[in-house]
Amino acid sequence: MKKIIYGESNFRKVKINNDYLYIDKTEFIEKLENLNESFLIFLRPRRFGKSLFLSTLQYYYDENSAHEFDDIFQETYIKKHPTPLKSSFRILFFEFSGIDIDGDRERLFEQFTFKIKMSIGKYFSNYGYTEEYKDIEHINNPTSLMEYFFEKSKHDQIYLLIDEYDQFANAILAYNMKDFLDIVGKGGFVRSFYEVLKGATQTGVVQKMFITGVTPITLDSLSSGFNIVSNISNEEKFNALAGFRQDEVNYSLEETLFKKCPNVDKEEIAQKIKEWYNGYLFNVKADERIYNATLVNYFLSKYDYERCEMPTKMLDSNVASDYKAIMKLFNIGDIDRNYTLLKELIENNQILGDIKDRYNLNQEFSRDDFITLIYSMGFISIEKESFGGEFYFCIPNYVIKMLYFNYFAIELKKRNNLQMNQDIKVLLRALAMGDYVPFNEQLNEVVKTLSNRDHQGFNEKHFHVITLALLSFAEFYFIDSQPELNNKYPDILLIGRDEKVPNNYLFELKWKKEKDSYESIKEEGMRQVEGYKQLDKVKSIPKLRSFLLIGSKDGVEFLEL
Repeated sequence: MKKIIYGESNFRKVKINNDYLYIDKTEFIEKLENLNESFLIFLRPRRFGKSLFLSTLQYYYDENSAHEFDDIFQETYIKKHPTPLKSSFRILFFEFSGIDIDGDRERLFEQFTFKIKMSIGKYFSNYGYTEEYKDIEHINNPTSLMEYFFEKSKHDQIYLLIDEYDQFANAILAYNMKDFLDIVGKGGFVRSFYEVLKGATQTGVVQKMFITGVTPITLDSLSSGFNIVSNISNEEKFNALAGFRQDEVNYSLEETLFKKCPNVDKEEIAQKIKEWYNGYLFNVKADERIYNATLVNYFLSKYDYERCEMPTKMLDSNVASDYKAIMKLFNIGDIDRNYTLLKELIENNQILGDIKDRYNLNQEFSRDDFITLIYSMGFISIEKESFGGEFYFCIPNYVIKMLYFNYFAIELKKRNNLQMNQDIKVLLRALAMGDYVPFNEQLNEVVKTLSNRDHQGFNEKHFHVITLALLSFAEFYFIDSQPELNNKYPDILLIGRDEKVPNNYLFELKWKKEKDSYESIKEEGMRQVEGYKQLDKVKSIPKLRSFLLIGSKDGVEFLEL
Protein backbone atom coordinates (compact mmCIF):
# COMPACT_ATOMS: atom_id res chain seq x y z
CA MET A 1 0.00 0.00 0.00
CA LYS A 2 1.28 3.46 -0.87
CA LYS A 3 2.05 6.00 1.84
CA ILE A 4 -0.67 8.45 2.81
CA ILE A 5 0.15 12.14 2.38
CA TYR A 6 -0.34 13.46 5.90
CA GLY A 7 1.68 16.43 7.07
CA GLU A 8 3.76 16.30 3.89
CA SER A 9 3.70 19.31 1.55
CA ASN A 10 6.81 18.81 -0.61
CA PHE A 11 5.62 17.79 -4.08
CA ARG A 12 8.99 16.43 -5.19
CA LYS A 13 9.25 14.14 -2.17
CA VAL A 14 5.71 12.89 -2.77
CA LYS A 15 6.25 12.15 -6.46
CA ILE A 16 9.91 11.39 -7.12
CA ASN A 17 9.72 7.72 -6.08
CA ASN A 18 5.96 7.38 -6.57
CA ASP A 19 5.66 6.01 -3.01
CA TYR A 20 2.73 8.20 -1.99
CA LEU A 21 -0.96 8.02 -2.83
CA TYR A 22 -1.19 11.24 -4.79
CA ILE A 23 -4.40 12.95 -5.87
CA ASP A 24 -3.58 14.72 -9.11
CA LYS A 25 -4.40 18.44 -9.05
CA THR A 26 -2.12 19.43 -11.93
CA GLU A 27 -5.03 20.09 -14.28
CA PHE A 28 -5.41 23.37 -12.39
CA ILE A 29 -1.95 24.51 -13.51
CA GLU A 30 -3.30 24.67 -17.05
CA LYS A 31 -6.45 26.47 -15.89
CA LEU A 32 -4.41 29.05 -13.98
CA GLU A 33 -2.09 29.67 -16.89
CA ASN A 34 -5.05 30.23 -19.21
CA LEU A 35 -6.34 33.09 -17.06
CA ASN A 36 -5.79 36.66 -18.18
CA GLU A 37 -4.44 37.60 -14.76
CA SER A 38 -0.85 36.88 -13.70
CA PHE A 39 -1.07 37.79 -10.00
CA LEU A 40 -3.48 35.55 -8.09
CA ILE A 41 -4.63 34.87 -4.56
CA PHE A 42 -6.39 31.69 -3.51
CA LEU A 43 -8.05 31.42 -0.09
CA ARG A 44 -9.20 28.22 1.60
CA PRO A 45 -9.68 27.07 5.20
CA ARG A 46 -6.73 25.57 7.01
CA ARG A 47 -5.73 21.97 6.26
CA PHE A 48 -7.04 21.85 2.71
CA GLY A 49 -3.81 21.00 0.88
CA LYS A 50 -2.90 24.50 -0.32
CA SER A 51 0.77 24.10 0.59
CA LEU A 52 1.16 20.93 -1.48
CA PHE A 53 -0.34 22.66 -4.50
CA LEU A 54 1.99 25.61 -4.04
CA SER A 55 4.91 23.19 -3.98
CA THR A 56 3.53 21.66 -7.20
CA LEU A 57 3.70 25.08 -8.86
CA GLN A 58 7.23 25.54 -7.56
CA TYR A 59 8.59 22.38 -9.18
CA TYR A 60 6.58 22.82 -12.37
CA TYR A 61 7.81 26.33 -13.13
CA ASP A 62 11.32 26.27 -11.63
CA GLU A 63 14.03 26.30 -14.31
CA ASN A 64 16.21 24.32 -11.90
CA SER A 65 13.74 21.42 -11.94
CA ALA A 66 13.50 21.08 -15.72
CA HIS A 67 15.96 18.15 -15.83
CA GLU A 68 13.77 15.99 -13.60
CA PHE A 69 10.37 17.06 -14.90
CA ASP A 70 9.53 13.61 -16.27
CA ASP A 71 10.35 11.88 -12.98
CA ILE A 72 8.55 14.37 -10.76
CA PHE A 73 5.40 14.71 -12.85
CA GLN A 74 5.01 11.09 -13.84
CA GLU A 75 1.39 9.93 -14.15
CA THR A 76 -0.06 13.43 -13.94
CA TYR A 77 -2.37 15.42 -16.16
CA ILE A 78 0.20 18.16 -16.74
CA LYS A 79 2.84 15.65 -17.90
CA LYS A 80 0.53 14.80 -20.79
CA HIS A 81 -0.58 18.40 -21.34
CA PRO A 82 2.44 20.65 -20.62
CA THR A 83 1.91 24.40 -20.85
CA PRO A 84 4.07 27.00 -22.66
CA LEU A 85 5.56 28.37 -19.42
CA LYS A 86 6.80 25.07 -17.98
CA SER A 87 10.25 25.36 -16.34
CA SER A 88 10.67 28.98 -17.38
CA PHE A 89 10.98 30.93 -14.10
CA ARG A 90 13.11 31.39 -11.06
CA ILE A 91 11.07 30.77 -7.91
CA LEU A 92 10.96 33.10 -4.91
CA PHE A 93 9.02 31.28 -2.20
CA PHE A 94 7.80 32.86 1.06
CA GLU A 95 6.13 30.81 3.78
CA PHE A 96 4.71 32.72 6.76
CA SER A 97 3.24 30.01 8.97
CA GLY A 98 4.87 29.27 12.30
CA ILE A 99 5.63 32.88 13.25
CA ASP A 100 5.28 33.23 17.02
CA ILE A 101 2.85 36.07 17.74
CA ASP A 102 2.66 35.63 21.52
CA GLY A 103 5.62 37.93 22.01
CA ASP A 104 5.77 41.68 21.53
CA ARG A 105 5.68 43.52 18.20
CA GLU A 106 9.46 43.80 18.13
CA ARG A 107 9.72 40.00 18.25
CA LEU A 108 7.11 39.71 15.50
CA PHE A 109 9.10 42.16 13.36
CA GLU A 110 12.24 40.08 13.90
CA GLN A 111 10.55 36.82 12.92
CA PHE A 112 8.92 38.33 9.83
CA THR A 113 12.31 39.71 8.78
CA PHE A 114 13.95 36.35 9.44
CA LYS A 115 11.43 34.53 7.23
CA ILE A 116 12.10 36.96 4.38
CA LYS A 117 15.85 36.72 4.81
CA MET A 118 15.68 32.91 4.70
CA SER A 119 13.64 32.95 1.48
CA ILE A 120 15.91 35.45 -0.23
CA GLY A 121 18.97 33.55 0.92
CA LYS A 122 17.60 30.33 -0.54
CA TYR A 123 16.90 32.10 -3.85
CA PHE A 124 20.43 33.49 -4.05
CA SER A 125 21.86 30.08 -3.23
CA ASN A 126 19.68 28.26 -5.78
CA TYR A 127 20.50 30.59 -8.65
CA GLY A 128 24.21 31.24 -8.14
CA TYR A 129 24.28 34.59 -6.31
CA THR A 130 27.26 34.19 -3.99
CA GLU A 131 28.27 37.68 -2.84
CA GLU A 132 24.66 38.81 -2.59
CA TYR A 133 23.94 35.90 -0.25
CA LYS A 134 26.56 37.22 2.18
CA ASP A 135 25.33 40.82 1.97
CA ILE A 136 21.80 40.14 3.25
CA GLU A 137 23.21 39.10 6.64
CA HIS A 138 23.60 42.78 7.49
CA ILE A 139 20.11 43.90 6.39
CA ASN A 140 17.48 43.63 9.12
CA ASN A 141 14.43 45.32 7.68
CA PRO A 142 11.80 43.60 5.45
CA THR A 143 11.46 46.53 3.07
CA SER A 144 15.20 47.01 2.73
CA LEU A 145 15.71 43.31 2.15
CA MET A 146 13.18 43.27 -0.68
CA GLU A 147 14.52 46.43 -2.27
CA TYR A 148 18.05 44.98 -2.20
CA PHE A 149 16.81 41.66 -3.58
CA PHE A 150 14.95 43.15 -6.52
CA GLU A 151 17.86 45.39 -7.41
CA LYS A 152 20.17 42.37 -7.62
CA SER A 153 17.68 40.12 -9.44
CA LYS A 154 16.29 42.79 -11.81
CA HIS A 155 17.22 40.78 -14.90
CA ASP A 156 15.55 37.56 -13.72
CA GLN A 157 12.08 36.27 -14.54
CA ILE A 158 10.52 35.45 -11.19
CA TYR A 159 7.45 33.47 -10.20
CA LEU A 160 6.62 34.61 -6.66
CA LEU A 161 4.88 32.12 -4.34
CA ILE A 162 3.56 33.03 -0.90
CA ASP A 163 2.10 30.39 1.43
CA GLU A 164 -0.16 31.34 4.37
CA TYR A 165 0.20 35.05 3.69
CA ASP A 166 -2.19 35.94 6.51
CA GLN A 167 -1.67 33.38 9.28
CA PHE A 168 0.31 35.48 11.73
CA ALA A 169 -1.62 38.66 10.90
CA ASN A 170 -4.95 36.97 11.59
CA ALA A 171 -3.60 35.69 14.88
CA ILE A 172 -2.66 39.25 15.85
CA LEU A 173 -6.09 40.46 14.79
CA ALA A 174 -7.73 38.01 17.19
CA TYR A 175 -5.84 39.62 20.08
CA ASN A 176 -5.53 43.29 19.20
CA MET A 177 -7.16 45.22 16.36
CA LYS A 178 -4.84 48.23 16.81
CA ASP A 179 -1.68 46.14 16.47
CA PHE A 180 -3.11 44.49 13.36
CA LEU A 181 -3.90 47.82 11.72
CA ASP A 182 -0.48 49.19 12.67
CA ILE A 183 1.42 46.43 10.89
CA VAL A 184 -0.79 46.04 7.79
CA GLY A 185 -1.96 49.64 7.48
CA LYS A 186 -0.17 52.52 5.84
CA GLY A 187 3.39 52.74 7.13
CA GLY A 188 3.27 49.27 8.69
CA PHE A 189 6.11 46.88 7.95
CA VAL A 190 3.84 44.25 6.36
CA ARG A 191 2.19 46.86 4.15
CA SER A 192 5.61 48.19 3.11
CA PHE A 193 6.76 44.67 2.22
CA TYR A 194 3.81 44.17 -0.13
CA GLU A 195 4.25 47.61 -1.66
CA VAL A 196 7.76 46.57 -2.73
CA LEU A 197 6.33 43.40 -4.26
CA LYS A 198 3.84 45.49 -6.20
CA GLY A 199 6.68 47.63 -7.52
CA ALA A 200 8.50 44.51 -8.71
CA THR A 201 5.48 43.44 -10.74
CA GLN A 202 5.45 46.84 -12.44
CA THR A 203 9.13 46.64 -13.40
CA GLY A 204 8.61 43.14 -14.79
CA VAL A 205 11.01 41.23 -12.58
CA VAL A 206 8.04 39.47 -10.90
CA GLN A 207 6.08 38.09 -13.83
CA LYS A 208 3.70 35.77 -12.03
CA MET A 209 2.45 35.46 -8.46
CA PHE A 210 0.35 32.93 -6.57
CA ILE A 211 -0.59 33.59 -2.94
CA THR A 212 -2.47 31.33 -0.52
CA GLY A 213 -4.16 32.14 2.75
CA VAL A 214 -7.35 31.72 4.74
CA THR A 215 -9.21 35.02 5.05
CA PRO A 216 -9.36 38.17 2.91
CA ILE A 217 -9.02 40.50 5.90
CA THR A 218 -5.29 41.10 5.59
CA LEU A 219 -5.57 41.45 1.83
CA ASP A 220 -8.33 44.02 2.18
CA SER A 221 -6.27 45.97 4.69
CA LEU A 222 -3.40 46.01 2.18
CA SER A 223 -5.63 46.76 -0.80
CA SER A 224 -4.63 50.32 -1.59
CA GLY A 225 -0.94 49.39 -1.43
CA PHE A 226 -1.28 45.98 -3.03
CA ASN A 227 -4.23 46.10 -5.42
CA ILE A 228 -2.71 43.99 -8.19
CA VAL A 229 -3.92 40.53 -7.23
CA SER A 230 -7.03 38.81 -8.56
CA ASN A 231 -8.92 36.76 -5.97
CA ILE A 232 -9.97 33.47 -7.62
CA SER A 233 -11.14 31.80 -4.39
CA ASN A 234 -14.85 31.77 -5.17
CA GLU A 235 -14.69 31.03 -8.89
CA GLU A 236 -16.60 27.93 -9.93
CA LYS A 237 -13.75 26.36 -11.89
CA PHE A 238 -11.46 26.47 -8.85
CA ASN A 239 -13.97 24.99 -6.38
CA ALA A 240 -11.92 21.76 -6.16
CA LEU A 241 -8.39 23.18 -6.54
CA ALA A 242 -7.78 22.36 -2.87
CA GLY A 243 -9.62 19.62 -0.98
CA PHE A 244 -10.95 16.37 -2.41
CA ARG A 245 -13.88 15.70 -4.72
CA GLN A 246 -16.02 12.62 -4.08
CA ASP A 247 -14.31 10.62 -6.83
CA GLU A 248 -10.91 11.46 -5.33
CA VAL A 249 -12.04 10.20 -1.91
CA ASN A 250 -13.45 7.04 -3.52
CA TYR A 251 -10.11 6.45 -5.27
CA SER A 252 -8.19 6.95 -2.02
CA LEU A 253 -10.39 4.45 -0.19
CA GLU A 254 -10.11 1.85 -2.96
CA GLU A 255 -6.32 2.16 -3.08
CA THR A 256 -5.82 1.89 0.67
CA LEU A 257 -8.46 0.83 3.15
CA PHE A 258 -10.59 -1.32 0.85
CA LYS A 259 -7.51 -3.13 -0.49
CA LYS A 260 -6.22 -4.01 2.96
CA CYS A 261 -9.66 -4.62 4.49
CA PRO A 262 -11.90 -5.89 1.66
CA ASN A 263 -14.60 -7.23 4.00
CA VAL A 264 -15.44 -4.01 5.83
CA ASP A 265 -18.79 -2.28 5.34
CA LYS A 266 -17.62 0.04 2.56
CA GLU A 267 -20.83 2.02 2.43
CA GLU A 268 -20.76 2.70 6.17
CA ILE A 269 -17.14 3.88 6.10
CA ALA A 270 -17.71 6.11 3.09
CA GLN A 271 -20.76 7.64 4.77
CA LYS A 272 -18.88 8.22 8.03
CA ILE A 273 -16.05 10.02 6.22
CA LYS A 274 -18.62 12.13 4.38
CA GLU A 275 -20.36 13.14 7.60
CA TRP A 276 -17.10 14.09 9.28
CA TYR A 277 -15.05 15.76 6.54
CA ASN A 278 -17.25 16.76 3.58
CA GLY A 279 -19.67 19.65 3.04
CA TYR A 280 -17.66 22.59 1.65
CA LEU A 281 -18.91 24.62 -1.30
CA PHE A 282 -17.06 27.69 -2.55
CA ASN A 283 -19.32 28.61 -5.44
CA VAL A 284 -23.07 28.04 -5.40
CA LYS A 285 -23.01 26.83 -9.02
CA ALA A 286 -20.25 24.27 -8.45
CA ASP A 287 -21.42 20.72 -9.05
CA GLU A 288 -20.21 19.09 -5.84
CA ARG A 289 -19.13 19.64 -2.27
CA ILE A 290 -15.51 19.26 -1.21
CA TYR A 291 -13.81 17.23 1.53
CA ASN A 292 -11.12 18.58 3.84
CA ALA A 293 -8.15 16.78 2.26
CA THR A 294 -5.91 16.70 5.31
CA LEU A 295 -8.61 15.17 7.51
CA VAL A 296 -9.40 12.47 4.94
CA ASN A 297 -5.69 11.61 4.81
CA TYR A 298 -5.56 11.66 8.61
CA PHE A 299 -8.34 9.06 8.72
CA LEU A 300 -6.57 6.87 6.17
CA SER A 301 -3.24 7.14 7.97
CA LYS A 302 -4.71 6.35 11.41
CA TYR A 303 -7.05 3.56 10.35
CA ASP A 304 -6.22 0.29 12.12
CA TYR A 305 -5.35 -1.90 9.13
CA GLU A 306 -4.40 -4.88 11.32
CA ARG A 307 -7.85 -5.14 12.90
CA CYS A 308 -9.75 -3.26 10.16
CA GLU A 309 -11.17 -0.86 12.72
CA MET A 310 -11.91 2.87 12.72
CA PRO A 311 -9.35 5.24 14.28
CA THR A 312 -9.79 5.89 17.99
CA LYS A 313 -9.97 9.61 17.19
CA MET A 314 -11.55 10.96 14.01
CA LEU A 315 -9.93 14.37 14.47
CA ASP A 316 -6.20 14.93 14.93
CA SER A 317 -5.61 16.79 18.19
CA ASN A 318 -3.19 19.10 16.36
CA VAL A 319 -5.90 20.03 13.88
CA ALA A 320 -8.42 20.52 16.69
CA SER A 321 -6.08 22.90 18.52
CA ASP A 322 -5.43 24.67 15.21
CA TYR A 323 -9.16 25.29 14.70
CA LYS A 324 -9.64 26.36 18.30
CA ALA A 325 -6.86 28.93 17.89
CA ILE A 326 -8.64 30.30 14.82
CA MET A 327 -11.84 30.55 16.89
CA LYS A 328 -10.24 33.48 18.69
CA LEU A 329 -11.21 35.48 15.61
CA PHE A 330 -14.81 35.13 16.82
CA ASN A 331 -13.95 38.01 19.16
CA ILE A 332 -13.52 40.54 16.35
CA GLY A 333 -16.10 43.33 16.37
CA ASP A 334 -19.26 43.02 18.44
CA ILE A 335 -18.59 39.91 20.51
CA ASP A 336 -22.15 39.60 21.78
CA ARG A 337 -23.58 39.86 18.27
CA ASN A 338 -21.13 37.25 17.02
CA TYR A 339 -22.12 34.94 19.86
CA THR A 340 -25.83 35.43 19.07
CA LEU A 341 -25.18 34.63 15.41
CA LEU A 342 -23.30 31.44 16.33
CA LYS A 343 -26.13 30.49 18.68
CA GLU A 344 -28.62 31.01 15.83
CA LEU A 345 -26.48 28.81 13.60
CA ILE A 346 -26.36 26.02 16.18
CA GLU A 347 -30.08 26.18 16.94
CA ASN A 348 -31.36 26.46 13.35
CA ASN A 349 -28.56 24.71 11.45
CA GLN A 350 -28.36 27.68 9.08
CA ILE A 351 -27.98 31.45 8.86
CA LEU A 352 -28.70 33.93 6.10
CA GLY A 353 -26.13 36.47 4.96
CA ASP A 354 -23.77 37.79 2.31
CA ILE A 355 -20.12 37.18 1.40
CA LYS A 356 -18.39 40.55 1.48
CA ASP A 357 -15.82 41.49 -1.15
CA ARG A 358 -14.05 44.01 1.04
CA TYR A 359 -13.56 44.82 4.72
CA ASN A 360 -12.92 48.20 6.27
CA LEU A 361 -11.66 47.54 9.77
CA ASN A 362 -11.66 51.26 10.53
CA GLN A 363 -15.46 51.05 10.44
CA GLU A 364 -17.88 48.85 12.35
CA PHE A 365 -17.31 45.13 11.79
CA SER A 366 -20.75 44.17 10.49
CA ARG A 367 -22.79 40.96 10.68
CA ASP A 368 -21.93 40.13 7.07
CA ASP A 369 -18.26 40.85 7.78
CA PHE A 370 -18.39 38.22 10.51
CA ILE A 371 -20.25 35.77 8.26
CA THR A 372 -17.59 36.26 5.57
CA LEU A 373 -14.87 35.66 8.17
CA ILE A 374 -16.26 32.35 9.47
CA TYR A 375 -17.06 31.27 5.90
CA SER A 376 -13.42 31.90 4.90
CA MET A 377 -12.21 29.90 7.90
CA GLY A 378 -14.44 26.95 7.00
CA PHE A 379 -16.75 27.19 10.00
CA ILE A 380 -19.73 27.60 7.69
CA SER A 381 -20.25 26.81 4.03
CA ILE A 382 -22.75 27.78 1.36
CA GLU A 383 -25.92 25.71 1.61
CA LYS A 384 -27.99 27.34 -1.12
CA GLU A 385 -28.63 30.67 -2.78
CA SER A 386 -31.31 33.05 -1.52
CA PHE A 387 -32.00 36.30 -3.40
CA GLY A 388 -30.44 39.73 -3.51
CA GLY A 389 -26.96 38.22 -3.53
CA GLU A 390 -27.42 36.48 -0.17
CA PHE A 391 -26.87 32.84 0.74
CA TYR A 392 -28.06 30.37 3.31
CA PHE A 393 -25.03 29.03 5.16
CA CYS A 394 -24.78 25.77 7.11
CA ILE A 395 -22.29 23.99 9.36
CA PRO A 396 -20.42 21.83 6.81
CA ASN A 397 -19.72 18.66 8.77
CA TYR A 398 -19.46 16.83 12.05
CA VAL A 399 -15.93 18.04 12.85
CA ILE A 400 -17.01 21.67 12.73
CA LYS A 401 -20.28 20.98 14.53
CA MET A 402 -18.46 19.43 17.48
CA LEU A 403 -15.98 22.30 17.60
CA TYR A 404 -18.92 24.71 17.68
CA PHE A 405 -20.60 22.83 20.50
CA ASN A 406 -17.33 22.74 22.48
CA TYR A 407 -16.94 26.49 21.98
CA PHE A 408 -20.60 27.12 22.83
CA ALA A 409 -20.34 25.14 26.09
CA ILE A 410 -17.23 27.05 27.15
CA GLU A 411 -18.88 30.37 26.30
CA LEU A 412 -22.03 29.38 28.20
CA LYS A 413 -19.95 28.65 31.28
CA LYS A 414 -17.97 31.88 31.00
CA ARG A 415 -20.91 34.18 30.23
CA ASN A 416 -23.20 32.78 32.91
CA ASN A 417 -20.64 31.98 35.63
CA LEU A 418 -21.87 28.40 35.58
CA GLN A 419 -20.54 26.06 38.20
CA MET A 420 -19.14 22.87 36.75
CA ASN A 421 -18.91 20.34 39.57
CA GLN A 422 -16.06 18.45 37.95
CA ASP A 423 -14.40 17.89 34.62
CA ILE A 424 -17.20 17.33 32.09
CA LYS A 425 -15.19 14.52 30.50
CA VAL A 426 -15.27 12.64 33.82
CA LEU A 427 -19.07 12.90 33.85
CA LEU A 428 -19.27 11.66 30.28
CA ARG A 429 -16.97 8.73 30.98
CA ALA A 430 -19.25 7.76 33.85
CA LEU A 431 -22.18 7.99 31.43
CA ALA A 432 -20.41 5.67 29.00
CA MET A 433 -19.82 3.23 31.87
CA GLY A 434 -23.56 3.25 32.61
CA ASP A 435 -23.82 5.80 35.43
CA TYR A 436 -25.92 8.64 34.04
CA VAL A 437 -26.55 10.35 37.39
CA PRO A 438 -23.47 12.66 37.44
CA PHE A 439 -24.27 13.91 33.92
CA ASN A 440 -27.93 14.29 34.91
CA GLU A 441 -26.92 16.42 37.90
CA GLN A 442 -24.62 18.64 35.82
CA LEU A 443 -27.20 19.14 33.05
CA ASN A 444 -29.79 19.79 35.74
CA GLU A 445 -27.65 22.56 37.25
CA VAL A 446 -26.92 24.23 33.91
CA VAL A 447 -30.54 24.14 32.70
CA LYS A 448 -31.91 25.44 36.00
CA THR A 449 -29.47 28.35 35.97
CA LEU A 450 -30.02 29.35 32.35
CA SER A 451 -33.78 28.81 32.15
CA ASN A 452 -34.42 30.89 35.26
CA ARG A 453 -32.33 33.73 33.85
CA ASP A 454 -34.23 33.61 30.57
CA HIS A 455 -37.50 32.08 31.69
CA GLN A 456 -39.70 33.50 28.94
CA GLY A 457 -37.39 32.79 26.03
CA PHE A 458 -36.04 29.37 27.06
CA ASN A 459 -37.53 26.49 25.07
CA GLU A 460 -36.95 22.94 23.87
CA LYS A 461 -34.50 24.11 21.22
CA HIS A 462 -32.28 25.74 23.88
CA PHE A 463 -32.55 22.59 25.99
CA HIS A 464 -31.45 20.50 23.02
CA VAL A 465 -28.47 22.74 22.20
CA ILE A 466 -27.23 22.84 25.80
CA THR A 467 -27.44 19.05 26.10
CA LEU A 468 -25.50 18.61 22.85
CA ALA A 469 -22.94 21.20 23.91
CA LEU A 470 -22.12 19.22 27.04
CA LEU A 471 -22.13 15.89 25.21
CA SER A 472 -19.75 17.23 22.55
CA PHE A 473 -16.79 16.65 24.88
CA ALA A 474 -17.39 12.86 24.72
CA GLU A 475 -14.70 11.95 22.20
CA PHE A 476 -15.54 8.24 22.54
CA TYR A 477 -19.02 8.70 21.03
CA PHE A 478 -20.39 9.52 17.60
CA ILE A 479 -23.19 11.98 18.29
CA ASP A 480 -26.13 12.04 15.90
CA SER A 481 -28.40 15.00 16.50
CA GLN A 482 -31.88 14.38 15.14
CA PRO A 483 -30.77 11.84 12.52
CA GLU A 484 -33.46 10.95 10.02
CA LEU A 485 -34.55 7.37 10.58
CA ASN A 486 -37.54 6.35 8.47
CA ASN A 487 -38.90 9.89 8.76
CA LYS A 488 -38.76 9.71 12.56
CA TYR A 489 -36.28 11.73 14.55
CA PRO A 490 -34.74 10.68 17.88
CA ASP A 491 -33.30 13.88 19.33
CA ILE A 492 -29.87 12.45 20.17
CA LEU A 493 -28.12 9.16 19.52
CA LEU A 494 -24.79 8.42 21.23
CA ILE A 495 -23.01 5.58 19.44
CA GLY A 496 -19.67 4.33 20.75
CA ARG A 497 -16.77 4.79 18.37
CA ASP A 498 -15.63 1.27 19.03
CA GLU A 499 -16.94 -1.87 20.69
CA LYS A 500 -15.12 -1.13 23.95
CA VAL A 501 -17.61 1.64 24.84
CA PRO A 502 -19.93 -0.16 27.29
CA ASN A 503 -23.19 1.70 26.58
CA ASN A 504 -24.91 3.48 23.71
CA TYR A 505 -27.75 5.94 24.28
CA LEU A 506 -30.93 7.26 22.75
CA PHE A 507 -32.17 10.53 24.26
CA GLU A 508 -35.55 12.10 23.52
CA LEU A 509 -35.83 15.64 24.91
CA LYS A 510 -39.00 17.42 26.00
CA TRP A 511 -39.40 20.87 27.52
CA LYS A 512 -42.20 21.55 29.99
CA LYS A 513 -43.53 25.09 30.30
CA GLU A 514 -45.50 26.10 33.38
CA LYS A 515 -48.85 25.76 31.62
CA ASP A 516 -48.04 22.33 30.16
CA SER A 517 -49.27 19.05 31.59
CA TYR A 518 -46.39 16.95 32.87
CA GLU A 519 -48.29 13.71 32.33
CA SER A 520 -49.19 14.49 28.71
CA ILE A 521 -45.59 15.47 27.89
CA LYS A 522 -44.31 12.33 29.59
CA GLU A 523 -46.84 10.13 27.78
CA GLU A 524 -46.03 11.66 24.39
CA GLY A 525 -42.28 11.31 24.96
CA MET A 526 -42.52 7.70 26.09
CA ARG A 527 -44.63 6.84 23.05
CA GLN A 528 -42.04 8.43 20.76
CA VAL A 529 -39.14 6.59 22.37
CA GLU A 530 -40.93 3.25 22.10
CA GLY A 531 -41.56 4.01 18.42
CA TYR A 532 -37.89 4.79 17.77
CA LYS A 533 -36.86 1.53 19.41
CA GLN A 534 -38.82 -0.40 16.77
CA LEU A 535 -36.86 1.11 13.88
CA ASP A 536 -34.42 -1.26 12.20
CA LYS A 537 -31.52 1.20 12.48
CA VAL A 538 -32.14 1.62 16.20
CA LYS A 539 -32.66 -2.11 16.76
CA SER A 540 -29.25 -2.76 15.24
CA ILE A 541 -27.46 -0.58 17.82
CA PRO A 542 -25.98 -2.88 20.49
CA LYS A 543 -26.02 -2.11 24.21
CA LEU A 544 -28.56 0.68 23.69
CA ARG A 545 -30.19 2.42 26.65
CA SER A 546 -33.12 4.74 25.95
CA PHE A 547 -34.06 7.78 28.00
CA LEU A 548 -36.73 10.45 27.98
CA LEU A 549 -35.31 13.74 29.30
CA ILE A 550 -37.95 16.15 30.58
CA GLY A 551 -36.56 19.61 31.21
CA SER A 552 -38.14 22.59 32.92
CA LYS A 553 -37.07 25.65 34.90
CA ASP A 554 -36.81 23.29 37.87
CA GLY A 555 -34.23 21.07 36.21
CA VAL A 556 -34.02 17.87 34.16
CA GLU A 557 -35.56 14.48 34.86
CA PHE A 558 -34.07 11.34 33.28
CA LEU A 559 -36.59 8.54 32.66
CA GLU A 560 -35.19 5.25 31.36
CA LEU A 561 -37.48 3.26 29.07
